[in-house]
Amino acid sequence: MRSVEEDTVRDLPESATEPDGSAVVRVLSYNIRSMRDDVTALARVIRACRPDVVCVQEAPRFFRWRKAAARLARASDLVYVTGGATASGPMVLSSLRAHVERTEDILLPRTPGLHQRGFATAVLRFGGARLGVLSCHLSVDDQERYAQGRLLLDRVAALGVPHAIAAGDFNDRPHGRTFGLLASSLRDGWATAPWGREHTTRLGDPLQRIDAVFATPGVEILGCGVPMGLPGVAEQDLRAATDHLPVLAALRVPAA
Repeated sequence: MRSVEEDTVRDLPESATEPDGSAVVRVLSYNIRSMRDDVTALARVIRACRPDVVCVQEAPRFFRWRKAAARLARASDLVYVTGGATASGPMVLSSLRAHVERTEDILLPRTPGLHQRGFATAVLRFGGARLGVLSCHLSVDDQERYAQGRLLLDRVAALGVPHAIAAGDFNDRPHGRTFGLLASSLRDGWATAPWGREHTTRLGDPLQRIDAVFATPGVEILGCGVPMGLPGVAEQDLRAATDHLPVLAALRVPAA
């Protein structure tokens, strides 16, 4: 069995546009707990991962939430794409490399007594490659979460592009029925090409993998996991930034 140190001494492939029109895209999924922690540390972690796309969960969604989203994007050398309060928490940021073709935020059916949930979605183009993106934060209730998993698969299909990802905090583990539902149609990044650390709960908490990046079958997963040991990603920043660890994936997206 490999150690974390063996995995993280190497970086993931860099962002690139290939001669055949395909693109290597770095995707980061991160639950930021409404930016209630150390935002400077959070931005340092994001910048060090050098993402093309960031699927955020628990983005600010109340007073002056747009200003907070713009602050995070600016500090992370990214731009705001969609989501936040309009998706009840999920948000998408991107680098200037991405051309935004369209966006849509969706509010999901709500169970009385539970939090409102939603999806932040976009179609982005990287050179000749088009990528559908869905950021999500599913319910803590098993029954509602499973229904949201079905809606997620429907929404990925409705993006209308052959290559897409769904990334977020799934509040479920790989042996759970919602995680299994998604993995039956999409490819689980860590299970396909493990890299870095597996578990996404905060350092020192019980080991769990509840955050993930899923991709449609045509997307090649080059590596996926928590960027522990990645140059520039300091353990103290991971502890200070939020109560989740980020998931970083490098993907090769075929030309449209």
